[in-house]
Amino acid sequence: MKNNDKTNAATLGDVVAFLDATFRPELQEDYDNSGFLVGDSATPFTGALVALDLTPAVVDEAESLGLNLIVTHHPFIFSGLKRITDRTESGRTLLKMVRHGIGAYAAHTNLDNLPWGVNGALCEKLGLVRCRILRPLAGNAEAGAGMVGELPSPLSADEFLQRVKDVLHQPTLRTTPHRAAQPVYRVALCGGSGAPFIADAIAAHADLYLTADLKYHDFQRSDGHLILADAGHYETEQFAKEIIYRAISEKFSNFASRISLQQESLVCYI
Repeated sequence: MKNNDKTNAATLGDVVAFLDATFRPELQEDYDNSGFLVGDSATPFTGALVALDLTPAVVDEAESLGLNLIVTHHPFIFSGLKRITDRTESGRTLLKMVRHGIGAYAAHTNLDNLPWGVNGALCEKLGLVRCRILRPLAGNAEAGAGMVGELPSPLSADEFLQRVKDVLHQPTLRTTPHRAAQPVYRVALCGGSGAPFIADAIAAHADLYLTADLKYHDFQRSDGHLILADAGHYETEQFAKEIIYRAISEKFSNFASRISLQQESLVCYI
């Protein structure tokens, strides 16, 4: 991606147009709310802060750095808001953003569905090759949910799961019972909540399916066909921040872009 931005003049609308063209909100799932969520398109752009979730700490960070666009993976406004007041955290956050002229943009399931998006990045980090979409979108075989790929050579289950821990900086995994030496060659994965695609992973003849947010009885759905591994929602989607940051910083190189230092997983492991 080459930098075509040669001036210091850009508006939030200019950045939003670029983000729309890059991350293609039309590929988002029907239930999603990706795209430009807060802001005035005519506002001069001063820089972007990238995070997985928009939290009060992230808003404070953007304000302190003088950055007026927060770009996240998860949409801050997801379901309908009936009130925007100072009586709720979400209301206070929105009011503060409006007061300080800070906009918000989200690239969520559309970034999941792009082959070079969340799941493509996870495949690359884990060293998978010959990767393809796990469940293609209807009428679009080049985009869809999850990925399936292969290791250059098989690893034992415990070797591969240790790789997952190392890559994701996640000390704790939840898995189906398995033999330590059980071979893993073909791996399916879906960053975030991937329980709906367990059957797709089985149909793809994966040896292991890596995802997050599995319920107790979801593990039963493996039915002995493959190892299920839950590595955490934030952990399996964390590379979305790198993807978004790289796109913005390369296109708008004359403006400050940062990955939030205040963003942590909403779940603690103790």
